[in-house]
Amino acid sequence: MAGLLVLLFPPLLLAFMLLMARVEEPLNKVAVERQIEEFLDEANPDELDTFVREGTESALRRFRLRLSLRRLIPGLRSNGRGSHASAADR
Repeated sequence: MAGLLVLLFPPLLLAFMLLMARVEEPLNKVAVERQIEEFLDEANPDELDTFVREGTESALRRFRLRLSLRRLIPGLRSNGRGSHASAADR
């Protein structure tokens, strides 16, 4: 009985993992679509420029970094530059 369990467990586990991968794939697509939608709604001009020049992955990485910094530093302005003004803002 134990031998049968030892022989059947790996293929059953593999089959379960393959099934879960098929279930997870559409969910990941929806998550990426939501992230892109949020990005297009809230991105600053620098992030949009990165989107145009470098593509989706670079722009989303930059956007996520800005959002994570904003959560860590509550006083960070929404344009992603903090309290430092650029030459164009002066």
